[in-house]
Amino acid sequence: MNASATTNTGFMRPEVHGHRGCRGLWPENTLPAFRHAVALGVDVLELDVVISSDGQVVVSHEPWFSAAICRLPNGQPIDPTQERQHNLYQMPYAHIKQYDCGLTRHPNFPEQQLLPAYKPLLREVIRSVEMQVAQLDRAPVRYSIELKTEPAGDAVFHPHPDEFVALVLAVIGEELTEPRTTILSFDHRILQQAQAAAPHIPLCLLIEDQVPLAEHLRALGFVPQVLGPAHWLLTPELLATVKNLDMRLVPWTVNDIITMRRLIEASVTGITTDYPDRLLQLLASW
Repeated sequence: MNASATTNTGFMRPEVHGHRGCRGLWPENTLPAFRHAVALGVDVLELDVVISSDGQVVVSHEPWFSAAICRLPNGQPIDPTQERQHNLYQMPYAHIKQYDCGLTRHPNFPEQQLLPAYKPLLREVIRSVEMQVAQLDRAPVRYSIELKTEPAGDAVFHPHPDEFVALVLAVIGEELTEPRTTILSFDHRILQQAQAAAPHIPLCLLIEDQVPLAEHLRALGFVPQVLGPAHWLLTPELLATVKNLDMRLVPWTVNDIITMRRLIEASVTGITTDYPDRLLQLLASW
């Protein structure tokens, strides 16, 4: 899709960002979800990464195995009260890969197709997607990679920001996808470290609180290229501020058609959705 194109009604056509691949349709952050999103025609794959005990960059939203969507290596369910004890940062990747995260349907996504699936490595996702793109002879896919950190989790659920950023940059550098990658984070420290280490890579500040954007930017110390707000935070004032700062705007996570329409009319840069099929169908008929 040409993100700079206009719709039939004259609005700018937003990029379609597949959230965790296409979480509404296939198990999140798995190879089948990413491959299906690519086949649908997304512009950007949004995914989350954590780090294993042996320094591997693993695609996962939580730095532990969520009891809602994963099973123990023996196929048994995970006790929700014990899920944080299944800490990926304390496990080598060979052990992480033995858990299943594809046979338990997320309770909020009844349309999900189930199949055995594990948490893949970031480099594995990139290689699989790049091969698929070549086979389909379609436009290259871009990657929005969220680094999941918070200060309280340092050295417990993840490395410190400098090491975390270095590990991720090493993978995207080795896989030659730097020019098509944006680094996302709620954690200002991650974005500050990424700017210092790789100033040529676009950064996205994620927000979901009521703190004014100006305060976030003062704490961050610079204006990143992209703002990723929870979609309910968008007000005319925030839209005007983002436009004045010349930032790209990619709200999340938008799954209903009414909100998708509103955001298209607001001329956002992109829309992150669990159901890229819905957004693509809407854009095709717009």
